[in-house]
Amino acid sequence: MVAAISEQIPTDLEPIFRSQPKLSPEERALVLRAYHYAAKAHEGVKRDGGEPYITHPVAVAQILADLRLDAPTLAAALLHDVVEDVEGIGIEDIERTFGAEVARLVDGVTKLEKLPTNTDAMKGGKAGNREAETLRKIFLSMNNDIRVVLIKLADRLHNMRTLGYVSPERQIRKARETLDIFAPLANRLGMWQMKWELEDLSFRYLNPEKYREIAAQLDIRRAEREQYLETVKARLIKEISAEGIPIVQISARPKHIYSIYRKMERKRVSFDQIYDIHALRVIVPEKGQCYQVLGVVHNIWRPIPGELDDYIGAPKNNFYQSLHTAVIDDQGKTIEVQIRTPEMHENAEYGIAAHWRYKEGTAHDKVFEERLRYLRRLIESAAEDVGADSDPQEFVKAMRSDVFQSRVYVFTPKGDVIDLPSGATPIDFAYHIHTDVGHRCRGARVNGIQVPLDYRLKSGDRVEIITGNKRAGPSLDWLNPSLGYVQTSRARHKIQAWFKRVGRENNIALGRNVVDRELRRLGLSAKPREEVAALFGYSKVDDFFAAVGYGDISAPNIATKVLEADRKAQREAAAATLTPNTEAHTRPVNVSDGIDIMGGSGMLITLGRCCNPVRGDPIVGYITRGKGVTVHRADCPNVINSLEPERFINVTWGSSVERAYPVPILITAYDREGLLRDIGAITANENVNIADLRVQVRNSIASIFLTIELENLDQLSRILAKIEMLPNVIEARRRVSV
Repeated sequence: MVAAISEQIPTDLEPIFRSQPKLSPEERALVLRAYHYAAKAHEGVKRDGGEPYITHPVAVAQILADLRLDAPTLAAALLHDVVEDVEGIGIEDIERTFGAEVARLVDGVTKLEKLPTNTDAMKGGKAGNREAETLRKIFLSMNNDIRVVLIKLADRLHNMRTLGYVSPERQIRKARETLDIFAPLANRLGMWQMKWELEDLSFRYLNPEKYREIAAQLDIRRAEREQYLETVKARLIKEISAEGIPIVQISARPKHIYSIYRKMERKRVSFDQIYDIHALRVIVPEKGQCYQVLGVVHNIWRPIPGELDDYIGAPKNNFYQSLHTAVIDDQGKTIEVQIRTPEMHENAEYGIAAHWRYKEGTAHDKVFEERLRYLRRLIESAAEDVGADSDPQEFVKAMRSDVFQSRVYVFTPKGDVIDLPSGATPIDFAYHIHTDVGHRCRGARVNGIQVPLDYRLKSGDRVEIITGNKRAGPSLDWLNPSLGYVQTSRARHKIQAWFKRVGRENNIALGRNVVDRELRRLGLSAKPREEVAALFGYSKVDDFFAAVGYGDISAPNIATKVLEADRKAQREAAAATLTPNTEAHTRPVNVSDGIDIMGGSGMLITLGRCCNPVRGDPIVGYITRGKGVTVHRADCPNVINSLEPERFINVTWGSSVERAYPVPILITAYDREGLLRDIGAITANENVNIADLRVQVRNSIASIFLTIELENLDQLSRILAKIEMLPNVIEARRRVSV
């Protein structure tokens, strides 16, 4: 019977069986039965692109077959949507037909897809929370059968390959979710090939212009690059063979567009300055031979300082192993060379899925279990920090910060190794040691030198925490994401828990100070606090202050909500009271200088120097005789007190033109040497230009009148907060008028 079934292989399944030639006749029969069952269940159903629905589960199974996953996983992949999408088929039917193992995998995937409808997190039908709850289930399912997660990753990969058929809004949402969650998940599981493809597909929709630009650069030089790499390969083969080192393979390393983009952004260099545009991979039989090849490469070409990474001696936290080096050849061209063994290559390409390629090997089983234990430990720690009943968005945020980030390994004064996410600070380190050490943290020494509390720890750092007395507590500023004091969810939630315990009256006072300070910074001191509280759903202002005081609402949250509400209110008020003179201006809307004008085309536009509006502010236009349109903030005194309202016209910030807008700010500080240098460093790090600068000093108090050029108001809140943290600075705020 098995032989008869296996002979009747549908065309769809032939590539799957070619990818898994070692499947037994019984295993092939299982996959074949799953295919026929799924095809019948989905019969007549179409995908967004118009093709039969069965093409999707077949494609998911093909991805997993290419990873050499086992027959139960392939069968579950073919059946993964049946229980969820087809009425009348339950998990009991799957178990009765295909056995307990396949049913368990299908049930796991189905539970990931089913969204709860009766939990507090799901009330209101918020799509973001429903998706976050699904992601939380994916993470927690890693503690059961990891194959469930691999099926979900393959499902997402095929959906990304066919994303062109859905709406633009859904494309952006799915691409962002994939880049933030699923690509890092594949990376954490060591599945590099899947990671790269998920990243490139996401980048294609999130930044199509840059994607096309880099792809075109790669394509233009493809023939030249391939010819050059063939010459380099020939030289390498000759030199390595002369040393008596056997070669398994030398090949050009694939180019990944998103990786190139990230390096261009991170290093602030052009496409021509990326080292791994020319890249080779050398595979040799033994680990010791990898180092011999490295010596050969460095002997014939000049190594670039700082570009050697030994991931064999010190594997990455996803157990990736390889030697990486970058060299300059005789023509002055840069080449990246990766050196590894066949086993390292299999692990790099397939990650945790490589376990099923080597089921017969006990050594690989040990590596597999070690990987899972490490990953589960990270996930359980993050889950414990946020709490089982936390908002699903908080859980996903914890995964991003504490699990998916690269890791750094630092030392305590006693020499113990502490494993933290990349970007962790001394405060994160302190809370990792003990909650009380975190609360009492007042400073830190790294390698014997005192550093600021927002210092980013590096692997190999020896960290010593300076603590205050036993009654000391954390600062509310540590929770301000603009200031960069805390990276990990553990530290953030420990700090929030401390503030919740200190008492309601203290929290109200703390919260009031935070709100007052943020509104003053933004030039909105007169804003009624009751209105601000209502924006966050609080009917009592003291309840709102308390929430701010124990860290549930941060200063940047306040700035964003208030400014968005202000824009909306001012636009509505302008539309109601400032009727445009449409009789005199009947030409179509035009975009000029980044501003949309109702009823105007090709008109001269200037920004009012009296109020200096910035992108995001509520604005109105004032028609001047012979001078076009002057754009004012809607709350500008010249607008409010105007005697000629008929000359106002509705204008909005355009979306098609990017430019910087001047924002005047006032910094008050005790005068000291290096103050302007420190302020300039903050604006430089934010890529913000200083357009004007004036300083007055009286009785050792410096008043610094600064005009900075911003693209949006989000930058303003962050820059003002950072400036206020500088030594000797009393206050930094926006000047509403000059």
